[in-house]
Parts: sequence; C-alpha cells; structure tokens
Amino acid sequence: MQTTISTKYQVVIPKPVRERLGLQPKQKLTVLEKDGMIILIPQTPLERLRGIAKKADVGDFREKKDRF
Repeated sequence: MQTTISTKYQVVIPKPVRERLGLQPKQKLTVLEKDGMIILIPQTPLERLRGIAKKADVGDFREKKDRF
C-alpha cells in the first residue's frame, strides 16, 4: 500500500489499515524515526488496557526492595 505526503506534510492512512487497527479520528499516534523509517504507533487509552493481564501469574515476582 502507498500513500502520498501532501503539500501540508499530511499523510492519509489507507482505509484497510485504519479498519484493521481500529483507528479513530483524533486518536493520538506516537511517531518514531529509526534507520530511515517512520513508525506510527497508536496510543491506547488506559481504559482499553484494563483486564489484559487478568490471569497473569504474579506469584514469582520479587519485591522492589529485593531487586538489584
């Protein structure tokens, strides 16, 4: 897929990508540049992250004071 940079330096994210990633208008993106590439990372609201580690085993973690 390709897109074009406008004269105002704006880029349109193709519709199939927007739909696949569930991007919404006014959603924030983090922009990274690495090795000549531009990487866009959608910022996820904290509410959407609630419960993602619900069944994680936390019994094997050390307390902060015990870490090196």
